[in-house]
Amino acid sequence: MSIANINHFIGGQPAAGTSTRAMDVFNPATGAVTGQVALANGADVDAAVAAAQAAFPAWSDTPPIRRARVMFKFLELVNQHKDELAHLITAEHGKVFTDAQGEVARGIDIIEFSCGIPQLLKGDFTDQVSTGMDNWTLRQPLGVVAGITPFNFPVMVPMWMFPVA
Repeated sequence: MSIANINHFIGGQPAAGTSTRAMDVFNPATGAVTGQVALANGADVDAAVAAAQAAFPAWSDTPPIRRARVMFKFLELVNQHKDELAHLITAEHGKVFTDAQGEVARGIDIIEFSCGIPQLLKGDFTDQVSTGMDNWTLRQPLGVVAGITPFNFPVMVPMWMFPVA
């Protein structure tokens, strides 16, 4: 069995990063090393943030319906590979396969919710909420976000954050 090298993904491309540190990935059922994951250093994080900042202007100017199309494509890909994702969760985290499938399914629920982004991004206006005072909401992209997720839900919790962002 070969050992997989798991690198970063920065700016839409696999990236080895500049750190020389790596950590073994173990199959919890057998204890066998199945891969090595690259550990990031400050320069790697800076590169990822810079790539996200560079992508932000074009993404924030993308009309909501086009953003929804991206989310629908993401949903399609996750649905096509849901059992592969569940197998990875089982192999790397030791969850029972059916539990891993449930985790992926709960993540898919959030992607489906995010596909409704055109409706979710609509603003609101209320005339005369108080004497001489109107109220309105305007939803706009704010910038780069990051999430720190727990190890024991490697698909579901990131999908609670990133599709919505």
